Amino acid sequence: MELKRRVSDAFEERFGGRPDFVVRAPGRVNLIGEHTDYNDGFCLPMAIDRATWIALRPREGAVAVHARDMDDALTFALDALPREGAQWGRYVTGVSWALQENGYTLSGWEGVLSGNVPIGSGLSSSAALEMAVARSFAAVSGFAWEPTRMAQMAQQAENHWLGLKSGIMDQLISANGQADHALLMDCRSLALTPVPLPTGTVIVVMDTRTPRDLIHSAYNERRAECERAAEVLGVAALRDAGSAELVRAAGKLDDTSFRRARHVITENERTLAAAEAMRAGDAGELGRLMNASHDSLRHDYEVTSDTLNAMVESARRQPGCLGARMTGAGFGGCAIALVRAAAVEPFMAAVSGEYARRTGLTPDLFVAQPSAGASLVEPAA
Repeated sequence: MELKRRVSDAFEERFGGRPDFVVRAPGRVNLIGEHTDYNDGFCLPMAIDRATWIALRPREGAVAVHARDMDDALTFALDALPREGAQWGRYVTGVSWALQENGYTLSGWEGVLSGNVPIGSGLSSSAALEMAVARSFAAVSGFAWEPTRMAQMAQQAENHWLGLKSGIMDQLISANGQADHALLMDCRSLALTPVPLPTGTVIVVMDTRTPRDLIHSAYNERRAECERAAEVLGVAALRDAGSAELVRAAGKLDDTSFRRARHVITENERTLAAAEAMRAGDAGELGRLMNASHDSLRHDYEVTSDTLNAMVESARRQPGCLGARMTGAGFGGCAIALVRAAAVEPFMAAVSGEYARRTGLTPDLFVAQPSAGASLVEPAA
């Protein structure tokens, strides 16, 4: 575990002595079920083997964190949380606020954080940071680690401290991920059902290396559009509507609202079908559903980008690719592909070359392994 040792060594260099605790929390890819979580729907994410790590030890009354990868630091008292500051620091203070707001008594700590989840790429580096911070507080404060409850705290921090009206998928999978499985997630009941990838396939992450500049404003806008559509349809959330109800209400919805609702309703259907395909080991059907998901996100939900579309098109043309789609909120960041394991090396080389020729950008492609969720690990010696 190179990152575990790196963050432990960095802790010793900054604070003196070895850390008492080391925690890790993974990023994620979402195989299918995009923009459904805040509509109380279904999604199918997978925690990945890229994570945020924190090496730490107790400190009286305050938190002092050094973000090694950004060469930035933050110190604050737990009874005087700062509202302003660098974005990464606002995630730290936001989780501190949410835990205290919900009755948790927190102890202070000092630590160094580092990770290898690409920032701003749609792989949930923010949720990984939130869950690593929550796991750190649990370690030093002595309260029980309840993964789903902690995911809810982190979502509350995003919604109310940072002002991003996100759903719960990212935090829930970072907290609850299972090795060798994706999780079918019911975002209303928070029920989680493990499902395996089809035998002989891998998930390739394809980072477009483009920023997601519009993400916060557009994300909140899409959520508001869905809420308006649900109101017209007379349901609590779009999860409660079907295609038949949408067709009957078409005359009451403007074109944009109709297409937003159509994406969410059909995406829920695709997600449940994808879980069935995975249980049956039907890689071809899973790939077909992934393709349909991207096309819906492109045309109905309008959250893809030129670079995401170029990456997906390049992937779909390659032998061994069963399906490809954007992952995450969109407007840049990453796409994923379901690829035959035997074809993965030539696939990655071909996609990298074609994408670079089309866009002039150098992508980053890697195979993502299904990972366990946030955890406390033994400190490096």
